[in-house]
Amino acid sequence: MTQGRLYDVLVVGGGVNGAGIARDAAGRGFTVLLCEKDDLAAHTSSSSTKLIHGGLRYLEYGEFKLVRKALQEREVLLRAAPHIMWPLRFVMPHMPNLRPAWMIRAGLFLYDHLARRELLPGSHGIDMRRHPAGAPLVDSIRRGFVYSDGWVDDARLVVLNALDAQERGATIKTRTRLVNAVRAGGEWHATLADTGGATINVRACSIANAAGPWVGELLKGSLGSTRTRRSVRLVKGSHIVTRRLFEHDHAYIFQNPDKRIIFAIPYEHDYTLIGTTDIEYGGDASKVESSADEIRYLCDSINRYFKQHIAPQDVRWTYSGVRPLLEDETAENASAVTRDYLLELDAPENEAPLLSVFGGKITTFRKLAEEAVDKLAEALGSDARTWTEGEPLPGGDIADANFERFLARFGQQYPWLPAPLALRYARAYGTRAGRLVGAARSLADLGEEFAPGLHEAELRYLRDHEWAMRAEDVLWRRSKLGLHIDPASLADVSRRIDRWLASAAASPPSPPSPRTVA
Repeated sequence: MTQGRLYDVLVVGGGVNGAGIARDAAGRGFTVLLCEKDDLAAHTSSSSTKLIHGGLRYLEYGEFKLVRKALQEREVLLRAAPHIMWPLRFVMPHMPNLRPAWMIRAGLFLYDHLARRELLPGSHGIDMRRHPAGAPLVDSIRRGFVYSDGWVDDARLVVLNALDAQERGATIKTRTRLVNAVRAGGEWHATLADTGGATINVRACSIANAAGPWVGELLKGSLGSTRTRRSVRLVKGSHIVTRRLFEHDHAYIFQNPDKRIIFAIPYEHDYTLIGTTDIEYGGDASKVESSADEIRYLCDSINRYFKQHIAPQDVRWTYSGVRPLLEDETAENASAVTRDYLLELDAPENEAPLLSVFGGKITTFRKLAEEAVDKLAEALGSDARTWTEGEPLPGGDIADANFERFLARFGQQYPWLPAPLALRYARAYGTRAGRLVGAARSLADLGEEFAPGLHEAELRYLRDHEWAMRAEDVLWRRSKLGLHIDPASLADVSRRIDRWLASAAASPPSPPSPRTVA
């Protein structure tokens, strides 16, 4: 049986870590194949709280090294993709019965100074009776603190990393799973299979196992009897989305009596995102859902603080993800488990190396990828240098990272685009939004409108350049348009999109656009 093309690196897993590794490796000149059994960011990497942050609460567990690393990465990422990432101010109401003010001030001082800040302002105390953030809260809350972190469109972050990897020579195969891989003659011989059952055989000089919740399962199954002493602890995090609960642009971080932290974040203009829970999970990571108890817990957490209460029937949408945290036997509960990562290299003499990723958080994905490719490069005898720090992601090459100025120019270039649509295009695609619009001179030129603001031109772009193959890819990962569609018509809209994508798949997509500044 022929083993097919030889790649330097076979990356298994299309979440943020896998896409980041593929991008970094391709940029160093390695030949790369990434396979993902579902869609890009289909699981954990699209189910986060959407934050680029150091993790203020991790200071309480003594995770100073992790927090410093995350804080350093925070500004690197904000500069790399200012269209999908931007600064966000957080308000922490003070609850004297939970944590004393001196402890909060000390934690925020460390948070401000553990890493250099250029884009983000520091923290300070506020009088809730005078600050706009105090208006929605119960009257007993009189003081609080404000600090900075960042927001990210997590699913688009994954797609942009995969897109950059492809434009640097990587091959990206979604809905393609690793069936098995065996070491032979100093290489890996691997068999992949798509959803239709068709198989492809490839060879690889190395494998990066970035399968997230399935990292251990892969080691024990498809990768055979490889040796590891590490494991991951699966923790489910659930979020709810409700109507907009406040009018200002700050987010909230609330302390719960059980020491959990809950965020309430402005979301998609008309909504509030609330989360997350931390629950040990032992089920199928691909079929995780928010439970009734979790939804009630999040509602109750919000109701301790807001004057206007919410109930489960007020929840517009929920989503859950399974975080593959590095196993920590000293942690008494899921909240205390470290969010740091570990990279394990299995490289027996004269055999092809295998690198496995355990743990991690979205903020440190770029650094994780850099360290992973450093290890692989050394094992492969390459001295290829690091390059991703300071390099923008596709669409992120916005002058001075000034999104507002870019948006104004984009609106002037396409004055016929309604302002909300122009904003969404600019946010989602950055300097590449013009490629989507193309030669269109009116809304009619963008083609059929499948849902408010979703035109055929965008579907074509997502199919041709961003691996969108199903309605859920478009409505819930490449965008959050599903949230804005009337629930009564959502199923019909999804069917129409699925039919269009299926029929469009019969015609060859246009080739990837070169990396240029719009």
